[in-house]
Amino acid sequence: MPATRQKLYTVEYIRALPEGKRAELIDGIVYDLAAPSRIHQRISMMLSRVIASHIESKGLPCDVYAAPFAVFLDDYNYLEPDLSVICDQNKLSDRGCEGAPDWIIEIVSPASQRMDYLIKLNKYRAAGVGLYWIVDPDLAAVIVHDFAHEQMQRYRFTDDIPVGLCDDLVIRLAGYDR
Repeated sequence: MPATRQKLYTVEYIRALPEGKRAELIDGIVYDLAAPSRIHQRISMMLSRVIASHIESKGLPCDVYAAPFAVFLDDYNYLEPDLSVICDQNKLSDRGCEGAPDWIIEIVSPASQRMDYLIKLNKYRAAGVGLYWIVDPDLAAVIVHDFAHEQMQRYRFTDDIPVGLCDDLVIRLAGYDR
């Protein structure tokens, strides 16, 4: 007897969700999104402010978007990264980002560990994301995947973390995990 096949969804399913219902679509499978914690939001807001201020001060042609912001990788992959930095303005539409952002930051929660460390890591690498940060408040660590240079580095929140996308930007997360 053949195994039962799971139904695969497309981004059309995501677009048809009721107002306020959030989910991601990875390889045609729908994953519901939980509300983020206070620490998660604190880190997200700080990173968003620092990155956007730096980009603006340098006159870089990039935009920073915080979740919920739609990233359409293809018909079967729709994600809402915690932070997305897009430097190719041609990828931006009224719907969100059509293709891979230049830099994605995911802030890990207990429920999202497997997604952020494995599934999204591989999905973002395959899609052509240049830089992927996994910020883990429970470990007070940031794992930086520089896919463009095939490098991975682990930092503590107390370290100065250089941003490969912005040559002179260094971020420190100490104090934001409380």
